[in-house]
Amino acid sequence: MESKKHKRKINHVVIVASDAVDAKVRQFRIKPWLFQTMVIVLCILLGVFIGYFIYEERIWTGTWRTVDQQNTELTDQISRLEEEKKALQAQLESQNEKIQILSDTVNQKTQSESELTAELERQSLPSEFPLTGSASMDEVTEGDPMCIFTASAGTMVVAAASGTVTAVNDDGEYGHNVWVDHGNGYVTIYRNQGDVMVNQGDTVVQGSTLFLIGEENTTLGYQMMKDGAYINPMDMLAISG
Repeated sequence: MESKKHKRKINHVVIVASDAVDAKVRQFRIKPWLFQTMVIVLCILLGVFIGYFIYEERIWTGTWRTVDQQNTELTDQISRLEEEKKALQAQLESQNEKIQILSDTVNQKTQSESELTAELERQSLPSEFPLTGSASMDEVTEGDPMCIFTASAGTMVVAAASGTVTAVNDDGEYGHNVWVDHGNGYVTIYRNQGDVMVNQGDTVVQGSTLFLIGEENTTLGYQMMKDGAYINPMDMLAISG
């Protein structure tokens, strides 16, 4: 019969030594099952540690990827916002230019209207000479103020300012008279024996012909009223220079 083989017992010895001269060497015997258990536990811990680092690396890699993606998206958004800002600035500059042009146009229009208004006011002021040519003049000193002009044939009696013909009447001394209301409180009256060239209700401008001086009607009686009262026409002619 074969002899029975005895199973060998293996014990693990841990020797702890020190560099000291008088130090003793210590031995610790560890049973095999305990040593195997410790090795397994250490392997498990090492595996867990390695797995943890691999897991953490993946987590951090994913996190950094997410952060990079978010940074990229944020950069794109900033770029789009910058482009939109530039576009808005361009639109604002364009609108400011349009506003400036409109403002200049309004100012020019206002200035033109002011100049036109001033010109209309000037043309409505009876300061111009009521004849197209030279004439001698006498002033009536009694009664209502009047200037009597004697002109040569071919001279025209003209409106001293713009206005509306309010009356055309027969005149016992001068033949006819024409009344022009200038709309600013002034009324001018022209007295002459010639044919009247306008009708009641006509609108005349400064220099419009009212009478034509002929050989038999060389005299013009010229009067002026301000707010319903007669004034000396020469005062207005003096104002005009």
